[in-house]
Amino acid sequence: MSQNQLFRTKSLDAMVSQSEGGHGLKRALGPISLTALGVGAIIGTGIFVLVGKAAANQAGPAIMLSFVVAGLACLIAALCYAEFASLAPVAGSAYNYAYATLGELMAWIIGWDLILEYAVASSTVAHGWSKYFQKLLGQLQIDWFKPGGFLSQFSDAPFDFTPEKGFFATNFFFDLPAVVITMIVTAILVRGVSESAFTNAIMVAVKVSVVLFVIFAGIKYVVPANWTNDFAPYGYGGLTLFGTPILGGSDKGMMAGAAGVIFAYLGFDAVSTQAEEAKNPQRDLPIGIIGSLVICTLLYIAVAAVLTGMVPYKEIDVNAPIASAFEKVGFASAQFIVTVGAIAGITSVLLVMMMGQPRIFLAMARDGLLPYNFFSSIHPTWKTPWKSTVLTGFIVAAGASLLPLNILADLTSIGTLFAFALVCASVLILRVVDPGRNRPFKCPGAPAVPALGVLLCVALMLSLPSENWMRLIIWLGIGLAIYFVYGYHHSKIGHDTTN
Repeated sequence: MSQNQLFRTKSLDAMVSQSEGGHGLKRALGPISLTALGVGAIIGTGIFVLVGKAAANQAGPAIMLSFVVAGLACLIAALCYAEFASLAPVAGSAYNYAYATLGELMAWIIGWDLILEYAVASSTVAHGWSKYFQKLLGQLQIDWFKPGGFLSQFSDAPFDFTPEKGFFATNFFFDLPAVVITMIVTAILVRGVSESAFTNAIMVAVKVSVVLFVIFAGIKYVVPANWTNDFAPYGYGGLTLFGTPILGGSDKGMMAGAAGVIFAYLGFDAVSTQAEEAKNPQRDLPIGIIGSLVICTLLYIAVAAVLTGMVPYKEIDVNAPIASAFEKVGFASAQFIVTVGAIAGITSVLLVMMMGQPRIFLAMARDGLLPYNFFSSIHPTWKTPWKSTVLTGFIVAAGASLLPLNILADLTSIGTLFAFALVCASVLILRVVDPGRNRPFKCPGAPAVPALGVLLCVALMLSLPSENWMRLIIWLGIGLAIYFVYGYHHSKIGHDTTN
Protein backbone atom coordinates (compact mmCIF):
# COMPACT_ATOMS: atom_id res chain seq x y z
CA MET A 1 0.00 0.00 0.00
CA SER A 2 1.42 3.36 -1.05
CA GLN A 3 1.40 5.90 1.74
CA ASN A 4 2.19 8.50 -0.93
CA GLN A 5 -1.14 7.82 -2.63
CA LEU A 6 -3.14 8.07 0.59
CA PHE A 7 -1.92 11.61 1.27
CA ARG A 8 -1.30 12.86 -2.25
CA THR A 9 -3.35 15.94 -3.09
CA LYS A 10 -5.11 16.88 -6.30
CA SER A 11 -4.47 20.33 -7.76
CA LEU A 12 -7.31 22.81 -8.02
CA ASP A 13 -6.39 23.45 -11.65
CA ALA A 14 -6.84 19.76 -12.44
CA MET A 15 -10.29 19.80 -10.84
CA VAL A 16 -11.43 22.76 -12.91
CA SER A 17 -10.03 21.38 -16.21
CA GLN A 18 -11.63 18.00 -15.49
CA SER A 19 -15.07 19.59 -15.10
CA GLU A 20 -14.63 21.45 -18.42
CA GLY A 21 -13.66 18.35 -20.38
CA GLY A 22 -16.95 17.91 -22.23
CA HIS A 23 -18.78 16.06 -19.47
CA GLY A 24 -19.68 19.07 -17.35
CA LEU A 25 -23.03 20.11 -15.97
CA LYS A 26 -25.22 22.87 -17.40
CA ARG A 27 -24.37 26.34 -16.00
CA ALA A 28 -27.83 27.81 -15.39
CA LEU A 29 -27.82 29.27 -11.85
CA GLY A 30 -27.36 32.95 -10.98
CA PRO A 31 -26.93 34.59 -7.55
CA ILE A 32 -30.69 34.80 -6.85
CA SER A 33 -31.22 31.12 -7.72
CA LEU A 34 -28.23 30.08 -5.61
CA THR A 35 -29.41 32.15 -2.64
CA ALA A 36 -32.90 30.64 -3.00
CA LEU A 37 -31.37 27.16 -3.06
CA GLY A 38 -29.55 27.96 0.17
CA VAL A 39 -32.69 29.28 1.86
CA GLY A 40 -34.54 26.26 0.49
CA ALA A 41 -32.04 23.90 2.08
CA ILE A 42 -31.90 25.65 5.46
CA ILE A 43 -35.47 26.62 6.40
CA GLY A 44 -37.53 23.51 7.04
CA THR A 45 -38.23 21.29 10.00
CA GLY A 46 -35.82 23.31 12.16
CA ILE A 47 -37.82 26.53 12.22
CA PHE A 48 -41.19 24.78 12.61
CA VAL A 49 -40.22 22.19 15.24
CA LEU A 50 -36.64 22.40 16.53
CA VAL A 51 -36.94 25.94 17.91
CA GLY A 52 -39.66 24.79 20.30
CA LYS A 53 -37.77 21.74 21.57
CA ALA A 54 -34.58 23.70 22.20
CA ALA A 55 -36.40 26.57 23.94
CA ALA A 56 -38.47 24.31 26.20
CA ASN A 57 -35.79 21.77 27.13
CA GLN A 58 -32.40 23.45 26.80
CA ALA A 59 -32.26 27.25 26.76
CA GLY A 60 -35.59 29.00 27.45
CA PRO A 61 -35.86 32.49 25.85
CA ALA A 62 -32.05 32.47 25.60
CA ILE A 63 -32.62 30.27 22.56
CA MET A 64 -32.32 33.56 20.64
CA LEU A 65 -28.66 33.71 21.67
CA SER A 66 -28.27 30.00 20.87
CA PHE A 67 -29.21 30.76 17.28
CA VAL A 68 -26.66 33.59 17.25
CA VAL A 69 -23.84 31.26 18.44
CA ALA A 70 -24.83 28.45 16.04
CA GLY A 71 -25.21 30.98 13.25
CA LEU A 72 -21.73 32.40 13.99
CA ALA A 73 -20.16 28.95 13.71
CA CYS A 74 -21.97 28.35 10.44
CA LEU A 75 -21.12 31.83 9.14
CA ILE A 76 -17.40 31.20 9.66
CA ALA A 77 -17.75 27.85 7.88
CA ALA A 78 -19.71 29.63 5.13
CA LEU A 79 -16.88 32.12 4.60
CA CYS A 80 -14.45 29.22 4.23
CA TYR A 81 -16.81 27.38 1.86
CA ALA A 82 -17.14 30.57 -0.19
CA GLU A 83 -13.35 30.92 -0.54
CA PHE A 84 -12.98 27.35 -1.74
CA ALA A 85 -16.03 27.47 -3.99
CA SER A 86 -14.65 30.54 -5.79
CA LEU A 87 -11.24 28.83 -6.17
CA ALA A 88 -12.62 25.55 -7.53
CA PRO A 89 -16.11 26.02 -9.01
CA VAL A 90 -16.73 22.30 -9.56
CA ALA A 91 -19.13 19.71 -8.19
CA GLY A 92 -18.04 18.02 -4.99
CA SER A 93 -18.07 20.65 -2.24
CA ALA A 94 -16.02 19.74 0.85
CA TYR A 95 -14.85 16.50 -0.78
CA ASN A 96 -12.84 18.42 -3.39
CA TYR A 97 -11.62 20.94 -0.82
CA ALA A 98 -10.19 18.12 1.29
CA TYR A 99 -8.64 16.46 -1.79
CA ALA A 100 -6.82 19.70 -2.61
CA THR A 101 -5.32 20.11 0.87
CA LEU A 102 -5.46 16.97 3.01
CA GLY A 103 -5.03 14.18 0.47
CA GLU A 104 -7.03 11.30 -0.98
CA LEU A 105 -7.75 9.37 2.22
CA MET A 106 -9.20 12.38 4.02
CA ALA A 107 -11.11 13.33 0.85
CA TRP A 108 -12.75 9.91 0.84
CA ILE A 109 -13.58 10.21 4.54
CA ILE A 110 -15.23 13.59 4.06
CA GLY A 111 -17.04 12.42 0.92
CA TRP A 112 -18.41 9.42 2.79
CA ASP A 113 -19.28 11.69 5.71
CA LEU A 114 -21.27 13.99 3.41
CA ILE A 115 -23.61 11.08 2.64
CA LEU A 116 -24.80 11.53 6.22
CA GLU A 117 -25.62 15.15 5.52
CA TYR A 118 -27.38 14.65 2.20
CA ALA A 119 -28.78 11.11 1.78
CA VAL A 120 -29.51 10.31 5.43
CA ALA A 121 -30.82 13.81 6.14
CA SER A 122 -33.02 13.54 3.03
CA SER A 123 -34.56 10.36 4.40
CA THR A 124 -35.24 12.10 7.69
CA VAL A 125 -36.75 15.10 5.92
CA ALA A 126 -38.98 12.92 3.69
CA HIS A 127 -40.23 11.14 6.78
CA GLY A 128 -41.04 14.51 8.38
CA TRP A 129 -42.79 15.67 5.20
CA SER A 130 -45.05 12.61 5.41
CA LYS A 131 -46.12 13.52 8.95
CA TYR A 132 -46.99 17.10 8.03
CA PHE A 133 -48.81 15.95 4.88
CA GLN A 134 -50.91 13.51 6.90
CA LYS A 135 -51.62 16.30 9.39
CA LEU A 136 -52.78 18.57 6.54
CA LEU A 137 -55.11 15.86 5.23
CA GLY A 138 -56.58 15.55 8.71
CA GLN A 139 -57.22 19.30 8.84
CA LEU A 140 -59.04 18.95 5.51
CA GLN A 141 -61.16 16.10 6.97
CA ILE A 142 -59.51 13.52 4.69
CA ASP A 143 -59.05 10.36 6.76
CA TRP A 144 -57.08 8.14 4.37
CA PHE A 145 -54.13 7.60 6.73
CA LYS A 146 -55.96 7.74 10.05
CA PRO A 147 -56.80 4.52 11.96
CA GLY A 148 -59.49 2.75 9.96
CA GLY A 149 -58.64 4.60 6.74
CA PHE A 150 -57.93 2.53 3.64
CA LEU A 151 -54.25 3.64 3.69
CA SER A 152 -53.79 3.54 7.47
CA GLN A 153 -51.14 0.79 7.30
CA PHE A 154 -49.08 2.82 4.82
CA SER A 155 -48.54 5.82 7.09
CA ASP A 156 -45.31 4.88 8.90
CA ALA A 157 -42.21 2.67 8.92
CA PRO A 158 -42.68 -1.05 9.75
CA PHE A 159 -40.46 -0.89 12.83
CA ASP A 160 -38.98 1.66 15.20
CA PHE A 161 -36.28 1.93 17.85
CA THR A 162 -36.09 3.46 21.32
CA PRO A 163 -33.32 3.05 23.92
CA GLU A 164 -35.84 1.59 26.35
CA LYS A 165 -37.51 -0.96 24.04
CA GLY A 166 -34.86 -1.51 21.36
CA PHE A 167 -36.28 -2.50 17.96
CA PHE A 168 -40.00 -3.24 17.82
CA ALA A 169 -42.67 -3.74 15.15
CA THR A 170 -45.13 -0.92 14.47
CA ASN A 171 -47.69 -2.98 12.47
CA PHE A 172 -47.32 -0.64 9.49
CA PHE A 173 -46.17 -1.73 6.03
CA PHE A 174 -44.20 1.34 4.92
CA ASP A 175 -44.50 5.13 4.77
CA LEU A 176 -46.25 5.71 1.44
CA PRO A 177 -46.32 9.56 1.42
CA ALA A 178 -42.55 9.60 2.00
CA VAL A 179 -42.03 7.36 -1.04
CA VAL A 180 -44.32 9.44 -3.24
CA ILE A 181 -42.70 12.80 -2.43
CA THR A 182 -39.22 11.31 -2.89
CA MET A 183 -40.10 9.96 -6.35
CA ILE A 184 -41.65 13.29 -7.39
CA VAL A 185 -38.53 15.21 -6.28
CA THR A 186 -36.30 12.66 -8.04
CA ALA A 187 -38.18 13.15 -11.32
CA ILE A 188 -37.83 16.94 -11.04
CA LEU A 189 -34.08 16.63 -10.38
CA VAL A 190 -33.51 14.29 -13.32
CA ARG A 191 -35.39 16.64 -15.63
CA GLY A 192 -32.95 19.51 -15.13
CA VAL A 193 -31.36 22.00 -12.76
CA SER A 194 -33.32 24.97 -14.16
CA GLU A 195 -36.61 23.20 -13.49
CA SER A 196 -35.38 22.17 -10.03
CA ALA A 197 -34.38 25.74 -9.21
CA PHE A 198 -37.76 27.07 -10.41
CA THR A 199 -39.66 24.55 -8.27
CA ASN A 200 -37.46 25.39 -5.29
CA ALA A 201 -38.05 29.12 -5.79
CA ILE A 202 -41.81 28.59 -5.56
CA MET A 203 -41.44 26.55 -2.35
CA VAL A 204 -39.07 29.13 -0.85
CA ALA A 205 -41.51 31.96 -1.63
CA VAL A 206 -44.33 30.09 0.10
CA LYS A 207 -42.42 29.15 3.24
CA VAL A 208 -40.70 32.53 3.67
CA SER A 209 -44.14 34.16 3.37
CA VAL A 210 -45.43 31.85 6.11
CA VAL A 211 -42.39 32.56 8.32
CA LEU A 212 -42.96 36.32 7.90
CA PHE A 213 -46.63 35.76 8.72
CA VAL A 214 -45.60 33.98 11.94
CA ILE A 215 -43.31 36.87 12.88
CA PHE A 216 -45.65 39.79 12.13
CA ALA A 217 -48.89 38.10 13.20
CA GLY A 218 -47.29 36.91 16.43
CA ILE A 219 -45.72 40.24 17.46
CA LYS A 220 -48.99 41.64 18.83
CA TYR A 221 -49.35 38.62 21.12
CA VAL A 222 -45.87 38.98 22.62
CA VAL A 223 -45.73 39.47 26.39
CA PRO A 224 -42.29 40.98 27.25
CA ALA A 225 -42.48 39.49 30.74
CA ASN A 226 -42.08 36.04 29.15
CA TRP A 227 -38.55 37.15 28.19
CA THR A 228 -37.55 39.24 31.19
CA ASN A 229 -38.86 37.10 34.07
CA ASP A 230 -36.53 34.18 33.30
CA PHE A 231 -34.47 34.85 30.17
CA ALA A 232 -31.87 32.09 30.70
CA PRO A 233 -33.48 29.56 33.10
CA TYR A 234 -30.80 26.95 32.39
CA GLY A 235 -27.89 29.41 32.36
CA TYR A 236 -25.57 30.42 29.54
CA GLY A 237 -23.36 27.32 29.57
CA GLY A 238 -24.10 23.76 28.63
CA LEU A 239 -20.83 22.74 26.99
CA THR A 240 -20.08 19.08 27.51
CA LEU A 241 -17.35 16.59 26.68
CA PHE A 242 -18.98 13.55 25.07
CA GLY A 243 -22.16 14.35 26.99
CA THR A 244 -20.45 15.00 30.36
CA PRO A 245 -20.74 18.63 31.60
CA ILE A 246 -17.44 20.53 31.64
CA LEU A 247 -16.20 22.09 34.91
CA GLY A 248 -19.12 20.77 36.92
CA GLY A 249 -21.71 22.67 34.92
CA SER A 250 -24.99 21.47 33.46
CA ASP A 251 -25.73 19.77 30.16
CA LYS A 252 -28.42 22.42 29.59
CA GLY A 253 -28.02 26.10 28.83
CA MET A 254 -27.58 28.57 26.01
CA MET A 255 -24.51 26.79 24.55
CA ALA A 256 -26.25 23.41 24.77
CA GLY A 257 -29.10 25.02 22.85
CA ALA A 258 -26.62 26.12 20.17
CA ALA A 259 -25.47 22.51 19.71
CA GLY A 260 -29.11 21.42 19.65
CA VAL A 261 -30.20 23.85 16.94
CA ILE A 262 -27.21 23.30 14.62
CA PHE A 263 -29.43 20.90 12.63
CA ALA A 264 -31.60 23.90 11.74
CA TYR A 265 -28.68 25.43 9.79
CA LEU A 266 -27.73 22.36 7.81
CA GLY A 267 -27.96 22.92 4.09
CA PHE A 268 -26.26 26.26 3.32
CA ASP A 269 -23.20 24.32 2.16
CA ALA A 270 -25.39 22.53 -0.38
CA VAL A 271 -25.01 25.68 -2.48
CA SER A 272 -21.33 24.83 -2.97
CA THR A 273 -22.29 21.47 -4.54
CA GLN A 274 -23.93 23.49 -7.35
CA ALA A 275 -20.64 25.22 -8.21
CA GLU A 276 -20.40 23.55 -11.59
CA GLU A 277 -23.88 24.80 -12.50
CA ALA A 278 -23.32 28.45 -11.51
CA LYS A 279 -23.16 30.97 -14.35
CA ASN A 280 -20.43 33.07 -12.70
CA PRO A 281 -19.24 30.90 -9.79
CA GLN A 282 -16.44 33.19 -8.55
CA ARG A 283 -18.97 35.96 -7.92
CA ASP A 284 -22.27 34.12 -7.41
CA LEU A 285 -21.27 31.31 -5.05
CA PRO A 286 -20.12 33.54 -2.16
CA ILE A 287 -23.32 35.58 -2.57
CA GLY A 288 -25.48 32.44 -2.49
CA ILE A 289 -23.70 30.80 0.45
CA ILE A 290 -23.35 33.81 2.74
CA GLY A 291 -26.58 35.52 1.69
CA SER A 292 -28.77 32.49 2.38
CA LEU A 293 -27.17 31.92 5.78
CA VAL A 294 -27.59 35.55 6.89
CA ILE A 295 -31.24 35.62 5.78
CA CYS A 296 -32.06 32.40 7.61
CA THR A 297 -30.22 33.40 10.80
CA LEU A 298 -32.24 36.62 11.05
CA LEU A 299 -35.50 34.71 10.46
CA TYR A 300 -34.58 32.10 13.08
CA ILE A 301 -33.83 34.72 15.72
CA ALA A 302 -37.07 36.57 14.95
CA VAL A 303 -39.19 33.39 15.14
CA ALA A 304 -37.49 32.35 18.40
CA ALA A 305 -38.17 35.79 19.88
CA VAL A 306 -41.83 35.75 18.88
CA LEU A 307 -42.42 32.17 20.06
CA THR A 308 -40.83 32.65 23.50
CA GLY A 309 -42.61 36.01 23.82
CA MET A 310 -46.04 34.59 22.98
CA VAL A 311 -45.85 31.59 25.33
CA PRO A 312 -43.83 31.00 28.54
CA TYR A 313 -41.04 28.59 27.65
CA LYS A 314 -42.40 25.94 30.05
CA GLU A 315 -45.70 25.85 28.14
CA ILE A 316 -44.25 25.45 24.63
CA ASP A 317 -45.56 22.39 22.78
CA VAL A 318 -42.38 20.72 21.54
CA ASN A 319 -44.17 18.77 18.78
CA ALA A 320 -45.95 21.70 17.11
CA PRO A 321 -44.62 24.81 18.87
CA ILE A 322 -45.69 27.55 16.46
CA ALA A 323 -49.15 26.24 15.64
CA SER A 324 -49.85 25.54 19.32
CA ALA A 325 -48.62 29.01 20.34
CA PHE A 326 -51.18 30.65 18.06
CA GLU A 327 -53.85 28.30 19.37
CA LYS A 328 -53.02 29.31 22.97
CA VAL A 329 -53.51 33.00 22.16
CA GLY A 330 -56.83 32.36 20.38
CA PHE A 331 -55.64 32.33 16.73
CA ALA A 332 -56.27 28.66 15.97
CA SER A 333 -56.84 29.21 12.23
CA ALA A 334 -53.12 30.00 11.92
CA GLN A 335 -52.43 26.28 12.38
CA PHE A 336 -53.46 25.57 8.77
CA ILE A 337 -51.20 28.33 7.45
CA VAL A 338 -48.25 27.04 9.49
CA THR A 339 -48.84 23.47 8.27
CA VAL A 340 -48.83 24.61 4.64
CA GLY A 341 -45.62 26.56 5.26
CA ALA A 342 -44.02 23.54 6.91
CA ILE A 343 -44.87 21.30 3.95
CA ALA A 344 -43.45 23.85 1.49
CA GLY A 345 -40.36 24.30 3.65
CA ILE A 346 -39.63 20.62 4.01
CA THR A 347 -40.25 20.00 0.29
CA SER A 348 -37.60 22.54 -0.71
CA VAL A 349 -35.14 21.11 1.84
CA LEU A 350 -35.66 17.65 0.36
CA LEU A 351 -35.16 18.96 -3.17
CA VAL A 352 -31.88 20.76 -2.42
CA MET A 353 -30.47 17.93 -0.28
CA MET A 354 -31.25 15.34 -2.96
CA MET A 355 -29.72 17.67 -5.56
CA GLY A 356 -26.46 17.78 -3.62
CA GLN A 357 -25.88 14.05 -3.09
CA PRO A 358 -25.48 13.01 -6.78
CA ARG A 359 -22.93 15.79 -7.28
CA ILE A 360 -20.80 14.39 -4.47
CA PHE A 361 -21.01 10.99 -6.17
CA LEU A 362 -20.04 12.64 -9.48
CA ALA A 363 -16.89 14.22 -8.03
CA MET A 364 -15.79 10.96 -6.39
CA ALA A 365 -16.42 8.98 -9.59
CA ARG A 366 -14.31 11.40 -11.64
CA ASP A 367 -11.41 10.55 -9.35
CA GLY A 368 -12.00 6.81 -9.74
CA LEU A 369 -13.11 6.28 -6.13
CA LEU A 370 -16.57 5.16 -7.29
CA PRO A 371 -17.55 3.35 -10.54
CA TYR A 372 -17.10 5.99 -13.25
CA ASN A 373 -19.57 4.79 -15.90
CA PHE A 374 -22.49 4.89 -13.48
CA PHE A 375 -21.89 7.77 -11.10
CA SER A 376 -20.48 10.22 -13.67
CA SER A 377 -23.13 9.56 -16.32
CA ILE A 378 -24.57 12.90 -17.50
CA HIS A 379 -27.88 12.90 -19.39
CA PRO A 380 -27.20 14.05 -22.99
CA THR A 381 -30.23 16.37 -23.10
CA TRP A 382 -30.89 17.50 -19.55
CA LYS A 383 -27.22 17.68 -18.47
CA THR A 384 -27.88 16.18 -15.04
CA PRO A 385 -26.19 13.21 -13.29
CA TRP A 386 -29.33 11.20 -13.87
CA LYS A 387 -28.24 7.68 -12.89
CA SER A 388 -26.87 8.71 -9.50
CA THR A 389 -29.93 10.95 -9.00
CA VAL A 390 -32.25 7.97 -9.52
CA LEU A 391 -30.11 5.86 -7.18
CA THR A 392 -30.23 8.61 -4.55
CA GLY A 393 -34.02 8.69 -4.91
CA PHE A 394 -34.30 4.95 -4.25
CA ILE A 395 -31.94 5.14 -1.24
CA VAL A 396 -33.84 8.08 0.26
CA ALA A 397 -37.23 6.48 -0.38
CA ALA A 398 -36.13 3.20 1.21
CA GLY A 399 -34.70 4.95 4.25
CA ALA A 400 -37.67 7.26 4.73
CA SER A 401 -40.28 4.52 4.37
CA LEU A 402 -38.62 1.58 6.15
CA LEU A 403 -35.97 2.66 8.67
CA PRO A 404 -36.21 3.92 12.26
CA LEU A 405 -34.83 7.33 11.41
CA ASN A 406 -34.43 8.55 14.97
CA ILE A 407 -31.13 6.61 14.98
CA LEU A 408 -29.83 8.01 11.70
CA ALA A 409 -31.06 11.59 12.16
CA ASP A 410 -28.64 12.20 15.05
CA LEU A 411 -25.76 11.32 12.73
CA THR A 412 -26.55 14.27 10.49
CA SER A 413 -25.52 16.99 12.94
CA ILE A 414 -22.20 15.45 13.99
CA GLY A 415 -21.34 14.50 10.41
CA THR A 416 -21.96 18.00 9.14
CA LEU A 417 -20.03 19.68 11.96
CA PHE A 418 -17.15 17.34 11.10
CA ALA A 419 -17.30 18.54 7.48
CA PHE A 420 -17.43 22.20 8.57
CA ALA A 421 -14.36 21.79 10.79
CA LEU A 422 -12.38 20.16 7.97
CA VAL A 423 -13.29 22.90 5.48
CA CYS A 424 -12.13 25.60 7.92
CA ALA A 425 -8.88 23.65 8.49
CA SER A 426 -8.42 23.22 4.72
CA VAL A 427 -8.55 26.99 4.17
CA LEU A 428 -5.73 27.42 6.71
CA ILE A 429 -3.64 24.71 5.04
CA LEU A 430 -4.10 26.06 1.52
CA ARG A 431 -3.13 29.58 2.66
CA VAL A 432 0.22 28.07 3.75
CA VAL A 433 0.96 25.64 0.89
CA ASP A 434 -0.33 27.89 -1.94
CA PRO A 435 -0.26 31.51 -0.70
CA GLY A 436 0.18 33.05 -4.15
CA ARG A 437 -2.96 31.60 -5.74
CA ASN A 438 -5.52 34.13 -6.98
CA ARG A 439 -8.51 34.03 -4.62
CA PRO A 440 -11.64 35.70 -6.11
CA PHE A 441 -13.13 35.62 -2.62
CA LYS A 442 -11.06 35.59 0.57
CA CYS A 443 -12.26 34.52 3.99
CA PRO A 444 -11.68 37.69 6.06
CA GLY A 445 -9.56 37.62 9.19
CA ALA A 446 -7.52 34.54 8.27
CA PRO A 447 -5.93 32.70 9.99
CA ALA A 448 -7.88 33.69 13.13
CA VAL A 449 -11.40 33.33 11.65
CA PRO A 450 -10.94 29.83 10.14
CA ALA A 451 -9.19 28.69 13.34
CA LEU A 452 -12.14 29.97 15.38
CA GLY A 453 -14.44 28.04 13.06
CA VAL A 454 -12.56 24.82 13.78
CA LEU A 455 -12.75 25.41 17.54
CA LEU A 456 -16.47 26.27 17.50
CA CYS A 457 -17.41 23.25 15.37
CA VAL A 458 -15.34 20.86 17.52
CA ALA A 459 -16.85 22.34 20.71
CA LEU A 460 -20.36 21.79 19.36
CA MET A 461 -19.46 18.25 18.29
CA LEU A 462 -18.16 17.46 21.78
CA SER A 463 -21.44 18.76 23.22
CA LEU A 464 -23.41 16.04 21.42
CA PRO A 465 -24.16 12.76 23.27
CA SER A 466 -21.40 10.14 23.19
CA GLU A 467 -23.51 7.61 21.25
CA ASN A 468 -23.41 9.97 18.26
CA TRP A 469 -19.62 9.68 18.22
CA MET A 470 -19.83 5.88 18.28
CA ARG A 471 -22.28 5.86 15.36
CA LEU A 472 -20.03 8.26 13.41
CA ILE A 473 -17.00 5.99 13.99
CA ILE A 474 -18.95 2.93 12.82
CA TRP A 475 -20.17 4.79 9.72
CA LEU A 476 -16.66 5.98 8.84
CA GLY A 477 -15.33 2.43 9.43
CA ILE A 478 -17.74 1.08 6.82
CA GLY A 479 -16.64 3.81 4.43
CA LEU A 480 -12.95 3.01 4.92
CA ALA A 481 -13.63 -0.65 4.16
CA ILE A 482 -15.25 0.34 0.85
CA TYR A 483 -12.35 2.64 0.03
CA PHE A 484 -9.67 0.01 0.56
CA VAL A 485 -11.67 -2.65 -1.31
CA TYR A 486 -12.54 -0.49 -4.34
CA GLY A 487 -11.50 3.16 -4.26
CA TYR A 488 -7.82 2.68 -3.44
CA HIS A 489 -7.32 0.28 -6.34
CA HIS A 490 -9.22 2.38 -8.92
CA SER A 491 -8.01 5.83 -7.90
CA LYS A 492 -6.76 7.92 -10.81
CA ILE A 493 -4.15 9.50 -8.57
CA GLY A 494 -3.12 5.98 -7.54
CA HIS A 495 -2.59 5.01 -11.15
CA ASP A 496 -0.57 8.17 -11.78
CA THR A 497 1.57 7.39 -8.72
CA THR A 498 2.22 3.86 -9.98
CA ASN A 499 3.09 5.06 -13.46
